[in-house]
Amino acid sequence: MTRAQLKKTMTIMKNQCMPKHGVTNDKVGKIEQGVFIEDHDVMCYILCVYKTIQVVKNNRLDKDLISKQVNALYPPEIKEPVSKSIEKCIIVQDNYEDPCEGVFYSTKCLYEDNPANFIFP
Repeated sequence: MTRAQLKKTMTIMKNQCMPKHGVTNDKVGKIEQGVFIEDHDVMCYILCVYKTIQVVKNNRLDKDLISKQVNALYPPEIKEPVSKSIEKCIIVQDNYEDPCEGVFYSTKCLYEDNPANFIFP
């Protein structure tokens, strides 16, 4: 998929998860630009998006599931750098007991590590 196709596909997940967690586009619309609002509803929204794309196991991001999705869906030119960021950032979630917080801060790490290749709806 191209980056645009991937983003369009992920927008479906965004539209499913926003009402479930009571967040507005004002709160979550700029995550891809690095705007991470530290609000528990936003944190759980991000977890919801990842659950919907099936990269979560036992309320934690799962490296193997993420790798399968990246390999299947991401444009070839960004697969390797994204995989390196995942390797670095997935462990951040282990610092948090709350699954929403853990996934939020892992996602923030992914953005900070590689903003040019970060894709989120």
